[in-house]
Amino acid sequence: MLNINGEIVDAEPVDYGLPILRLGFRPFFLAAGIFAIVAMLVWMASYVFKVEFAFPALTAGIWHAHEMIFGYAMAVIAGFLLTAIKNWTGIEVLRGRMLALLFSFWLVPRVLLLSGLPIPIVYIAVFDIAFLLMLALVCLRPVLLVKQYKQVGVISKLILLLLCNLAFYLGVAGVVDDGVRWGLYSAIYMIISLMLLMLRRVMPMFIKNGVEGDVELKNRIFVDNSSLVLLVCLWISDVFIQYDILTAAFAVLLTLLHILRLSGWYTGKIWSRPLLWVLVIAYASIILGFALKALSITSGISPFLSIHAFTVGGVGLLTLGMMSRVSLGHTGRNVFDPPAIIFWSFAVLLAGVIVRVIFPLFAMDLYLYWIGLSQVLWVIAFAIFVYVYAPMLWSARVDGRDG
Repeated sequence: MLNINGEIVDAEPVDYGLPILRLGFRPFFLAAGIFAIVAMLVWMASYVFKVEFAFPALTAGIWHAHEMIFGYAMAVIAGFLLTAIKNWTGIEVLRGRMLALLFSFWLVPRVLLLSGLPIPIVYIAVFDIAFLLMLALVCLRPVLLVKQYKQVGVISKLILLLLCNLAFYLGVAGVVDDGVRWGLYSAIYMIISLMLLMLRRVMPMFIKNGVEGDVELKNRIFVDNSSLVLLVCLWISDVFIQYDILTAAFAVLLTLLHILRLSGWYTGKIWSRPLLWVLVIAYASIILGFALKALSITSGISPFLSIHAFTVGGVGLLTLGMMSRVSLGHTGRNVFDPPAIIFWSFAVLLAGVIVRVIFPLFAMDLYLYWIGLSQVLWVIAFAIFVYVYAPMLWSARVDGRDG
């Protein structure tokens, strides 16, 4: 660079602090990958091998449901939004000590619930609710400063997830009779809504920019609007009213609408791009979840198949794909040339979805084995992710820039 005399001198290196605390995706994506492995191993030990764990005030099944939503999925959502909002607004969201503080509010409830200590659930709830409140506020501030009011819809879902978690803890404490079910099932619908919103924003762009040659993708406004309204209707009918006929009807309509949308985005060119086809299959898994929701009412199949199509297939594949893409781009690497091994992470998790959701339709008597096998595949998929991406997330950008 030039000094005050106009002479060329070597630029002094800029100290941006610990790389892991430079942007929100770094600590939260790394923690999400590790926690996905730990939480699934604990659940496998409990469900398959009948190991007893002392979760404060929770059964093992309730702990599993809560922690995969508010532990794993919320870590990915936090990392994504803290990074994306900086891109959207141009304003720094959190870094350094404040990012570490926010992360600690996510981490403490995860550790306390696994500790086996007889800790009052209210203390855990305070940290968990505070994390969501802090996340919503730090995301809202830059959006309001630059008056990007269209982003408020995204952040409003964080507030709704906070209310879902609050309902859950009130249910655990016995204050709200149906609070646990309301909180967990509502949170699944909120996360699906958030995922579908982000897919609508980024997936057509990713496909256009990521495949060779020109492609023509179709977006239909009536599908965008009607699918949003119907999802709200499905949530209310399924969780609160519990009117089976309406729930099945809404689920069928959502299945058809999202098939129409995905067909407008599809091109066969995606199959040579793992970071694209994983998003398409994740979307297809969400659509399958709607279809299985209707079938669970009309044909009597297990409702847990629909839930796991949404969660393992939709949320699992989508978050794994987005973490893989965002981590490459924001560490200065080429998103069009991902590490070859990441293909196997996606393929193994896809196999886990098939085993967990499809196989039971044909051999329900082997249900325990399908669950166990899908758990193993989940762990392998995320172990590959952590192995590949932990060094990237912990280290500075390869291009020397901040972030």
